[in-house]
Amino acid sequence: MLARLLAALPSQCAVCRRWQGQPLCEGCVQRFAQPEPRCNTCALPITGGAAQCGECLRHPPPLDACICAVAYAYPWSDCIARYKFRQQPGWAAALAELLRHAPWVEPALECADLVLPMPLSPQRLRERGFNQALEIARRLAPAKTDARLLLRIRDTTPQLSLSAAERARNVRGAFALEPLRAHRLRGLDVVLVDDVMTSGASLFAAARTLREGGAARVTAVVLARTAKT
Repeated sequence: MLARLLAALPSQCAVCRRWQGQPLCEGCVQRFAQPEPRCNTCALPITGGAAQCGECLRHPPPLDACICAVAYAYPWSDCIARYKFRQQPGWAAALAELLRHAPWVEPALECADLVLPMPLSPQRLRERGFNQALEIARRLAPAKTDARLLLRIRDTTPQLSLSAAERARNVRGAFALEPLRAHRLRGLDVVLVDDVMTSGASLFAAARTLREGGAARVTAVVLARTAKT
């Protein structure tokens, strides 16, 4: 009852500061979250009508598709930082709706057998207090979300200060499947959810683990994509 009452209270849009009923107003979503052509398998912006970027053509990633809602830029970088680093998990619902706004997200979720959030290491989870990818995944597909199948078994150096090659080495062997439940992955269509994709090293490493475990198809659904690093 209290949750329904709180949800009915007016709030300010975090972008334009207009009073309305949601933390992100429809006008700002329409203005700042317009779709743009992106590589089908790494979500970097591309031009000329190509389906994939040159790097993915030369070195195909372990993803069948990668769908991104917005660029990691104003105003979304501020919203994500507020959610992720200032312990505001209440943002998950608004960011999940922003992700649903992206073309092809709904069809990917409908086709998926499982929706798996990118896992955090136990140490990072203690520091942050919640898994930001899990909270978004639960709001995208609560009946399909499984937070216990894909595990992060090794804490890694923060990726931000590393080069692309260093990031790939950093996450090598960082993911595994829960041994007693790994069999349920075989032959399934899986959606992997994350909040921000930078070089793609973490997502690709997780996707390889899912492939090795028998997943038939792996699609990444990410809220925001940084520029090429």
